[in-house]
Amino acid sequence: MILIPVLILQIFLLPYAATVMMNYWQTSSQTIALQDASTHVGSLIQQLYFFLNNPSVSSGTLTNVLGLSPYIGNHAYTGNATLVPVSGSNSGKVLELTLKLMGSTISTTTPITLGQNTKWTNSTFMSNSTTASIIAYKDSNSTIWLSFKS
Repeated sequence: MILIPVLILQIFLLPYAATVMMNYWQTSSQTIALQDASTHVGSLIQQLYFFLNNPSVSSGTLTNVLGLSPYIGNHAYTGNATLVPVSGSNSGKVLELTLKLMGSTISTTTPITLGQNTKWTNSTFMSNSTTASIIAYKDSNSTIWLSFKS
C-alpha cells in the first residue's frame, strides 16, 4: 500500500524523462547535421573563389550544385550570407554563411575567408530546391561575384 504512490510517480516520471532526453538528442543531432551542411557549402564557395581568383582565369562563370540532403530531421533549411570586410587596408573579406532549420529555432553560422575582390549578390537558397547551387562569376576587372541560386 505504501509503494502505490511511488509506482504512480514512476508511471508519469519515466516517460517524461525519456521524452526530455529524446528531444535533447534530436536537437543536438539536427544542429550537428546543419553545421556539417554549412561547412560543406562554405567549402564549395571557397573552392569556387580560389579557382576563379587564379590569374590565369581572365573571366567566366561557374555553377556548382550544392549536393546537400534536402531535409534534416524532416525539416527543410534555408541559407543566406553576408559579406563583411575585415579591418585593415588590404585585408580580405569574410562571408558569414547562415543556415536555418525551418520550423525550428536551430541555426548555424560559418565564416568563410575570401579575398578583397569579392562581391556577394544578396540571395537565399532552399535545401529542398532541385536547383540549389552556387554561382560564381569573374568579370573583366577581376571582381568575383558570388550568389546562391534556388
